[in-house]
Amino acid sequence: YVNNDACYPSLIVTGQIMDTILSGNYDTDRLAVLMSQTGGGCRATNYVAFIRRALKKAGLEHIPVISINLSKIESNPGFHINLEMAVRLTYAAAFGDIFMRCLYRMRPYELNKGDSERVHEKWKKICRKFVTKKFPGLPEFNRLCREMIRDFDSIRIDESLKKPRVGIVGEILVKYSPTANNDLVNLIEAEGAEAVVPDILDFMQYCFYNQIYKAENLGTQKSTARICSMGIRVIDHARKAAFKELKRSRHFYPPVPIREIAKYASPIVSIGNQTGEGWFLTGEMVELIHSGVKNIVCTQPFGCLPNHVVGKGVIKELRRKYPGSNIVAIDYDPGASEVNQLNRIKLMLSTAFKKLA
Repeated sequence: YVNNDACYPSLIVTGQIMDTILSGNYDTDRLAVLMSQTGGGCRATNYVAFIRRALKKAGLEHIPVISINLSKIESNPGFHINLEMAVRLTYAAAFGDIFMRCLYRMRPYELNKGDSERVHEKWKKICRKFVTKKFPGLPEFNRLCREMIRDFDSIRIDESLKKPRVGIVGEILVKYSPTANNDLVNLIEAEGAEAVVPDILDFMQYCFYNQIYKAENLGTQKSTARICSMGIRVIDHARKAAFKELKRSRHFYPPVPIREIAKYASPIVSIGNQTGEGWFLTGEMVELIHSGVKNIVCTQPFGCLPNHVVGKGVIKELRRKYPGSNIVAIDYDPGASEVNQLNRIKLMLSTAFKKLA
């Protein structure tokens, strides 16, 4: 459905959506597709067009494809994100971030194999029930966040075991999707290291922060900037209980505020770099280095121009500013050699183990 020259995330997303639609598990006359869209020069802006083209080729063009974006790329009559939906989305993303932060921290060190996954599965059921209930309130959400973090924090681990910590950054889909990155987290753990993956809510705040920068420096609407500033405060407020509990915990670290990440990135790249992951990718790498994670895998779709500037393009400067940083850029593509990817990651890990010794 999509030409092989297209952006790798576009291929993955379109393929997954078509695989699901054609599975026979859904009534295609009562189906709609929701897809986020960044806007700007990133090829990911074409996701929605690719999906519509694929549906047309499959004879399913009656299925509506709804774009979710902050750039007013297109309107969607009959659909809008109301306050209730936005709250549920924030709750779900916050739960997912806590899972990543806690599960990846504890699993490589657990004394009884499977303890971390058991806690993960237990809380997945609780979180799903909460997010889908009729009135998911903030006090209960805060309580669940605190209890979840405490539950993970109480898992018995080998405190004497030292492993290299490896950060995963890059293009948003390749960074988070095991399908797209060939199960990178499990690969890192299988090689005897600990994976560290930054929060997805930070990316949402990055999108909001960009609008504030544009209003202050490029003359865009101040009203949009005010709404986005409020969006950052809402996310910070939603994460407040988890932030405090992570800070109090024995094994975890709280997230870094988005304005702090912008300060980390600004000496290296302009905050005006907003195509794709933009300055945020550079800021995430500096954030990881500041938190003691000097080994980093920068995942990028092959031929992704924005990532080659703010990802691969800043590695030399990061090494100069932060001696000892061990960063490798890995290209992902349908035609990319998995053996070559594995060898490059193993080479980075061998350097990490030498520095740990």
